[in-house]
Amino acid sequence: MTGNTDVVVIGGGYAGVLAANRLTQRNDVTVTLINPRSSFVERVRLHQVVGGSHSAVVDYREVLGERVRLVVDTVARIDAAGRSVALASGGTVGYDYLIYAVGSGSADPRVPGAAEFAYPIAILEEAQRLRTVVDGAPATASVTVVGAGSTGIETAAELAEQGRRVTLVCGGVLGPYLHPRVRRSVAKRLSKLGVTVLEGPDAKVTAVTCDTVQLGDGRALPSAVTIWAAGFAVPDLATRSGLSTDTLGRLLTDETLTSVDDERIVAAGDSAAPSDMPLRMSCQTARPLGAHAADTVLARITGVQPKAINVGFFGQCIGLGRRAATVQIASKDDTANRYYIGGRLAAGIKERACTGVVKELVDEARKPGSFTWGFKDDKRRQLLRAKRAEAAVHR
Repeated sequence: MTGNTDVVVIGGGYAGVLAANRLTQRNDVTVTLINPRSSFVERVRLHQVVGGSHSAVVDYREVLGERVRLVVDTVARIDAAGRSVALASGGTVGYDYLIYAVGSGSADPRVPGAAEFAYPIAILEEAQRLRTVVDGAPATASVTVVGAGSTGIETAAELAEQGRRVTLVCGGVLGPYLHPRVRRSVAKRLSKLGVTVLEGPDAKVTAVTCDTVQLGDGRALPSAVTIWAAGFAVPDLATRSGLSTDTLGRLLTDETLTSVDDERIVAAGDSAAPSDMPLRMSCQTARPLGAHAADTVLARITGVQPKAINVGFFGQCIGLGRRAATVQIASKDDTANRYYIGGRLAAGIKERACTGVVKELVDEARKPGSFTWGFKDDKRRQLLRAKRAEAAVHR
């Protein structure tokens, strides 16, 4: 390809920022990042926004390379045939290549009353709104957190550490990702903080009112503030734009993260579904996928075949208040094992991980191409081969 190449990145989260910075390795590439906010959000700290211990906001001037043009707007539609995106405010932005990194947000609760009376927490504005609600509630007010993944656990612990009366409603098991041994450790810490944990199918939420949470076994829990942390969903931009997606709306790609519909569209982060085998939605996944998406675009510009993804995992860090955490160790294929680090040491590891992620973005802005990911997962290729063999049998 000769001449200047215009690349548009939709989404300014971990994946989008890393991809945008990495693309500036070439002087003949013009990068435009489109994001609805003017500041970068440390999404892994949103529970701290609710607790009041962190703003979770970083100026884009600190994490974006000087050659990345920031457009504060929302993309309303992608015109793949015309190689342009329509903006919500009007007008269009053309591209030669597009990186789709729109991330994820709160899932539709689909529980009567939840949308009206419960407070989601998946995006900055939701967390800020909830912080105001919590501040306005009496110190003795009952707080119910629905959802026992990392977000629910961290939010419950953050508020309980401040003396709030918190009930964590799991609907299933506490920390579904965690190994049973690690789960018991987390439960012990939550109990020490005063969090009441309700597990099992009887603890599934069936309805939410202005002052109660109704459970499957007929119980009605008093709840002055109900926080909804039960799952994530991706924006429907790809679906609305006529692109192929999985059942959750993530953009379907091959193993190079290239859209199955258009080789000029590449996905990264929570909104990508490579080979219809998406990786876990997390900051841990977003960064290497963002880097790989940029590498795929750069390879296509130079006429080189892009490489397949190879992303492994180390586990999961879960904050348990400001003074403790759990670092669940996992195999590179993201299977949790019985090993973990807990207490103050884990809290220090988690904090360093959170600050380290921002530093990675800053370093990539200053030295594009510097980000590396040491964790690899060879099992994915085996699973992919098995999936293709099974598909061939059923043709």
